[in-house]
Amino acid sequence: MPTEQPYEGVIGRTLEESRPWWPPVPTAPEGSPNIVVVLLDDVGYAQFSCYGSDIATPTFDAVARRGLRFSNFHTTALCSPTRAALLTGRNHHTNGMGRIVEFNSGFPGYDAYVPKDSGFISEVLLANHYATMAVGKWHLAPPAEMTAGAPKDKWPLGRGFEHFYGFMGGETDQYHPDLVHDNHQIDPPRTPEEGYHLTEDLVDRAVSYITDLRAVSPSKPFFLWFAPGACHAPHQAPAEYIERYAGAFDQGWDRWREEVFARQVESGLLPPGTKLSERPHWVAAWDSLTPDEKRLYARMKEVYAGFLTHTDDQVGRLLSFIDSLGETDNTLVMIMSDNGASAEGGPRGSFNEMYFFNFEPESLEENLARIDLLGTPDAHNHYPWGWAWAGNTPLKRWKRETHEGGVCDPLILSWPARLGTAGETRHQYVHAIDVMPTILDLLGVEPPEVIKGVKQRPIEGVSFAHLLSDGQAPSRHITQYYEMLGSRALYHEGWKAVVFHAMAGLPYDGSDPRKPFEEDDWELYHVAQDFSETVDLAQAEPERLAAMIELWWSEAERYQVLPLTNQPIAGMDNRWRRERFEFRPGMASLPETLAPNLRNRSWRLLAELHVPESGTVEGVIATQGSNAGGWATWVKDGRLHYVYNFLGAALTTVSAEVPLPPGPVTARIEFTATGAFQGDVDLYYGDVPVGQGHIPRTHLITFGMHGFTVGYQRGPAVSPAYEGRFEITPGSLERVVIEAAGRPWRDPEREDRAAMSIQ
Repeated sequence: MPTEQPYEGVIGRTLEESRPWWPPVPTAPEGSPNIVVVLLDDVGYAQFSCYGSDIATPTFDAVARRGLRFSNFHTTALCSPTRAALLTGRNHHTNGMGRIVEFNSGFPGYDAYVPKDSGFISEVLLANHYATMAVGKWHLAPPAEMTAGAPKDKWPLGRGFEHFYGFMGGETDQYHPDLVHDNHQIDPPRTPEEGYHLTEDLVDRAVSYITDLRAVSPSKPFFLWFAPGACHAPHQAPAEYIERYAGAFDQGWDRWREEVFARQVESGLLPPGTKLSERPHWVAAWDSLTPDEKRLYARMKEVYAGFLTHTDDQVGRLLSFIDSLGETDNTLVMIMSDNGASAEGGPRGSFNEMYFFNFEPESLEENLARIDLLGTPDAHNHYPWGWAWAGNTPLKRWKRETHEGGVCDPLILSWPARLGTAGETRHQYVHAIDVMPTILDLLGVEPPEVIKGVKQRPIEGVSFAHLLSDGQAPSRHITQYYEMLGSRALYHEGWKAVVFHAMAGLPYDGSDPRKPFEEDDWELYHVAQDFSETVDLAQAEPERLAAMIELWWSEAERYQVLPLTNQPIAGMDNRWRRERFEFRPGMASLPETLAPNLRNRSWRLLAELHVPESGTVEGVIATQGSNAGGWATWVKDGRLHYVYNFLGAALTTVSAEVPLPPGPVTARIEFTATGAFQGDVDLYYGDVPVGQGHIPRTHLITFGMHGFTVGYQRGPAVSPAYEGRFEITPGSLERVVIEAAGRPWRDPEREDRAAMSIQ
């Protein structure tokens, strides 16, 4: 039997002369705790109740009461970068995660290939005999490797997790998620009509993993990385949770923010002397809105609040299960968010966020008419950015930017067996890269020098384990750079230099994204005394500011931040783009980055079908998108059909005038661009024309989160003419060939903004 130890039994000529031996079962060090990391998405600094909100989060509040609340925890400002920092203890550019994976670029700090010399904490814990489980959002594989046919070494099971159940991309529909189980795509176990919601499913799966573990090992510790899609858009939650908040936000974001700030001060969350930062000019005063705008925007916030409370309840269900096992005392729980609240709903919010990302204005009247659908499977909604600004109270700005509203987030930690004091607040500076070394420090585990034969680079974070028992101890994290899409900052010994640089395609505050970086106006704050960045000392302390800017450049060189750019899609990986595609039915879905690019250009699709003499053929041939927008071609009632769904608002269907003939036949669809964002559709059986129509308006930039499939629909149907998967009749579809013609129309600046839809 192969073993690392020499055999210590006795082998004689007979069993009576022999003594069997088994190597000892490897175990984690005695007393090792379970570890549960709950990472929420787009939840701002002030959105937990225990951080000042009036949104009910009793589970998170209870964890804070029995543990510690951190008031000065920092992230990177975006999700993929923060996730990489948390799991490796290294800076996001060190990990090749200078931005989200969909924006990967051909430079070391931006390629989205987390190097093997940045070991994940899951790999370290697995080697120390932990069970490891990842549930929820991953978003740490480059787009070309998110598909079923791609290498899996950057998927969870390739980075130290034994189980994975969740989704690979940046966002997903809560009712129709793009689910992956371990290394393969699956469909949700239930439908929305049967009561399905993703967060509930994720908790069910986490509970089942722990149940399976305890069935064979009553004491083996586990590491659970639990990262729901909540509360990233689309904001979707069961109706009973949303209705709890009817009328709760009618006072608007200005007054709500003042009320939150008062509770933050009263609870001791904020350092003494913290001021409430002013409302920026690009956020409308609530009192300036019309009654209809107020009614719609308040409802959008109600939906978000219901989403967050529902998430809190589901995390509560998970923690209650651990408690039922009698393991709460020896379970280290950490609850946090990956970045500040999201402003991607724009100034007016959205019923269907694909409008915003395709530069199509939404109608207030239409959205009001659909107000009761917000939060349901029929909506893909996001609240206005006034609520994002308020959700980061008392801080400036929001997700994606390096002022505190983008990078300062809630963090709650509990471990009853080790924390002698409970319910306290820690004000010391800590950062996402400190989480991994802190966990290892608490376990008494030294970071390994080698993982799977690869020598490891030094961990760049520092442990804050000493703060758990000593609230007066100083932070050991002295210096930290920030950079995200051109905005930069440097924290150093209680001071912060910061500059906002508008992202290409999104100059919402009137600034010029083409402005040279060397002409940016840096701000300087003494954040040890001015937590919310209200007093700019750049003019009063020019020498200090100059030194900090110089230090930022030094850190940028050290951690692979360069070259500096504010263009999300500059240098992106186009190695996988092609103009001719051949697909077989039943293939796993492809994300938009790998799907045929048929937007704003001519193209043709050929489907090789076999129609039996007796019987029928029906089902989807190919489709991309969802009920929020996309296209599809299918066979039903013996005929070929094609639909273009423009943002869920206008459907143009072209159907064949005659049935498909029996036997082998090539069904052909040709789209001929006749102008900007419009074109003619012609249907053929072989060379025989059988139908034609005109598409008056096509998408400018994107079809959204739902991918491209052949032989079935994945997610909500593009057309109401069919339901569910509507899988093609087995054996009837041989292959699909798609050929694009001509250069696609491009608007790089608008593509930059649209790309933000998946962050």
